[in-house]
Amino acid sequence: MEEPMVQKHLESLQSFYGKGLETDHLQRLTSLLLVEGLTDIQQKEHDILQLEATKGLQNGSKSIPLEKLFLPLSKVSIPPRISVTIGVAGIGKSTLVKLFVHSWAKGEISKDIAFVLPLTFRELNTHEKLSAERLLCLASPHAAEHGCSSAGAARTLLILDGLDEFKTPLDFSNAVVCTDPKKELQVDNLITNIIRGNLLQEASVWVTSRPAAAGQIPGGLVDRMTEIRGFRAAEMKDFLEQMFPESRDVSSRVLWHIRANRSLHALCTVPGFCRISGSSIGYYLKISAHRPQETATGPRTLSELYSYYFKMALSGDWPEKPREPLRIEQAVSSSRKVVGSLGRLAFCGLLRRKHVFYEQDMKACGVELWVLQSSLCGRLLLRDEAQSFTAYCFSHSTLQEFLAALYYYTAAKRALFDLFTESSVSWPKLGFLSHFRSAVQRALQAEDRHLDIFVRFLSGLLSPQVNKLLSGWLVAKDEHNSFRSQAISFLQGCLNTNYAISSRVVNTMHCLHEIQHTEIAKTVEEAMKNESLAGMLTPVNCSALAYLLQVSDVCMEETNLSNCLTYNVCKSLLSQLLFCHSLRLDNNQFKDNVMELLGSMLSVKDCRIQKLSLAENQIGNKGAKALARSLMVNRSLMVLDLRSNCVGPAGARALADALKKNQVLLSLNLQHNAISEDGASFLAEALLTNHRLMTLHLQKNAIGAHGARKVAEALKQNCSLKELILSSNSVGDSGSVALAEALKVNHTLQSLDLQSNSISSTGVGALTAALCSNKGLTSLNLRENSISKEGGPAIAHALRTNSTLRKLDLAANLLCDEGGKAIGLAMAENRALTSLHLQWNFIQASAATALAQALQSNASLARLDLQENAIGDQGTAALAAALEVNTSLAQLHLQVASVGAAGAQALAKALMVNKSLQILDLRGNNIGVAGAKALAHALKANRSLRHLDLQENSLGMDGAIFIATALRGNHSLTYVNLQGNRIGQAGAKTISDAIRTNAPDCVVDV
Repeated sequence: MEEPMVQKHLESLQSFYGKGLETDHLQRLTSLLLVEGLTDIQQKEHDILQLEATKGLQNGSKSIPLEKLFLPLSKVSIPPRISVTIGVAGIGKSTLVKLFVHSWAKGEISKDIAFVLPLTFRELNTHEKLSAERLLCLASPHAAEHGCSSAGAARTLLILDGLDEFKTPLDFSNAVVCTDPKKELQVDNLITNIIRGNLLQEASVWVTSRPAAAGQIPGGLVDRMTEIRGFRAAEMKDFLEQMFPESRDVSSRVLWHIRANRSLHALCTVPGFCRISGSSIGYYLKISAHRPQETATGPRTLSELYSYYFKMALSGDWPEKPREPLRIEQAVSSSRKVVGSLGRLAFCGLLRRKHVFYEQDMKACGVELWVLQSSLCGRLLLRDEAQSFTAYCFSHSTLQEFLAALYYYTAAKRALFDLFTESSVSWPKLGFLSHFRSAVQRALQAEDRHLDIFVRFLSGLLSPQVNKLLSGWLVAKDEHNSFRSQAISFLQGCLNTNYAISSRVVNTMHCLHEIQHTEIAKTVEEAMKNESLAGMLTPVNCSALAYLLQVSDVCMEETNLSNCLTYNVCKSLLSQLLFCHSLRLDNNQFKDNVMELLGSMLSVKDCRIQKLSLAENQIGNKGAKALARSLMVNRSLMVLDLRSNCVGPAGARALADALKKNQVLLSLNLQHNAISEDGASFLAEALLTNHRLMTLHLQKNAIGAHGARKVAEALKQNCSLKELILSSNSVGDSGSVALAEALKVNHTLQSLDLQSNSISSTGVGALTAALCSNKGLTSLNLRENSISKEGGPAIAHALRTNSTLRKLDLAANLLCDEGGKAIGLAMAENRALTSLHLQWNFIQASAATALAQALQSNASLARLDLQENAIGDQGTAALAAALEVNTSLAQLHLQVASVGAAGAQALAKALMVNKSLQILDLRGNNIGVAGAKALAHALKANRSLRHLDLQENSLGMDGAIFIATALRGNHSLTYVNLQGNRIGQAGAKTISDAIRTNAPDCVVDV
């Protein structure tokens, strides 16, 4: 094509596609989500239901910048020929096309593309037949006089925007094959031949569409599918601030209303819907400021939201005022006629699945010219005027559905025949309720779900609040009263589905919400809060539960359905459980047959579950195998908890095989599952190739030394595992030595738990030797083993050398005073450890003194636990002296440590000056009244202590009163325990009253 024509084409594109394009606010569209085909819900469900079910969150893990949309993904791949970008109504598909074409025409992106030819299906609707050459000329009229066939050459992009608006469904099965670019074909045949590559083989094609319509194109023909994401939190906030530039307060209050409604918040991730919602809530805030007695609550349902929107449009209280204000009588009369005309258009379009209207459609539906020219019509209907056609569409698909419901509501009161039958031949239907039932039944039967939101709005028009909002304008006051109760009964009858819960049933629950009948949902929601669902999940309540899984705040962070589900109930809820972010199904007595169900759920592309807990069920190896098969294909699950089941070695093997392929799961808990050493071996083998798993819990599985050795061998090569729990597994010294060898080369493992494994000083010697060179481990648990005093020096040596270990648990061993003293002396040199557990170790004053000396210079240790060690007043006094200078220790646990009055007095003296200690635990000692008095005196000066436990310390009434009165001057303590001090019931009340008076924010247990 000649250079002047190219330049003219570029200028034309810049001018046309630059109109109204504010590129500063379109950052969201500069990156698209890469998706692997359409999910089931995208192919089957209404846009609104998709958003509600998925909470507005897309399932794409990878993204691609707009400038790379038509480039190869790797050096060895080729550019895509057929690209499809999907997005729900109002997400910005056409805006994305405008942004791309305008940016390309300015030379900013995709410079490898020589020619861009943009077309819309709206324009193609005006043609019956076209050839490939004429199609290209339509896209580039400036090139018509020079011929267009050269535009089909390589590096040309043909854009087809809005497949969902095309009047004829694409039929790839029966399309006539054509390879002649000059031959005229039916337009739908032409498009199928272009996509198949029979025509314009060397041109790239980019199709945009709503998800369901995109399903017309066979997946095998699509080289790249992308999805436009919705608003993130900050983007929604910015969008609303742009809507209300005159008042930041209004935009923040609108945002608060949106966030307060979980379902609405999901829908408002779509810009087109967010604009309607923002306008409606902004209007509500405006009128409620002037008439607060009339509008106590904001819009809670879709019908209320759109009623406010229409009331704003009808009243003329629009940002753009009408040029000639009408009297109220004229306005009402005129508005009814406009809404009536547009409502009929909307309803007829809905029946024909039509969202774009041309002049012939307007005439067919009786929409007169004056209606199209009215200011109200301009607020509801968008006009798309091109050289060859004029098209109209509602500013969002939900506006069409609301108008259609308004028309149906009005017409149903006087219609004698079925309004859904466009011909006049149908059985008579008398009365509104007959028509209402007909609409609901048709919505339930419609395979493409195109009537779901329509019947929600129709139900909402029977609610008292909507009637109040629209009465006098579009509906008669209180006319809903004669229909509402019977409509509710009919809708409830649709819920008795014998545990067959589908999105149709969920939509029926939405209809009940719109009509403001919420009793069923509230009962089930309250039971969810109280975790008392067991025994009450009838078919109707299951319908409510499925609905609540989408909309209730109770399910926001975690959906807890533990101890309440049966096989049938679980089966009925599968389609809704898919979209729960975190799902707990513990203690449901689930057996292997339920795992088959859950495995099928985890295998579908729609699955969004990231955390799944199945603890304390009855899952065997068959159930584990079913879950393992799903893990082979699942792309969402990151945490799987199977503790306290019985998967055994065979189940462990199946899960291990899945881990070899799965690269999503981060955490697997198989605690108490009888996997034995064979199961551990299978999992160890998986760790050799799995580079994703970070947490593995295998406690209480009898893996023995052999299993531990296998895991240790795997750790020498694995570089992803961060946490490994092997407690209560009879690992012994032999297994510990093997793990120690692994720690010498593995520097990625951060936490190792070897509690209760019969490890003696030999095993701990190997482990501590490994710590001298290990640079990754931060937590080591050796509690409840058999480490004697001989192990103390080895541990001490490691503490002097290691600089990464933060937490060391040596509780319930046999270190005695000698071992404890060695560790204490080493702590003077250690600068890394923050938590040290030495309880139940037969430690006495000598070791406590060594630890105290270390604390005088150690600035890292934040927690020291010496409970159940007889350190006595001498050891306590030493620790107290250290506290006078120490600035790091925040927790000191001296429960049952033989502390008397003298020890308490020493601690009190330290508390007068110490500014770091927050928790002091002195339970089970004998500080008496004298000790309590000293501590009380200290509390008047101390400002750091938050938690003080003096349970069972022989305080008596006098000692307790000392503590209670001391709180008058102390405002830092938040918890005090004075139980077990022989205060008596009357004394307890006196103490409680005193503390409540002196320190109302402090919790006290007496």
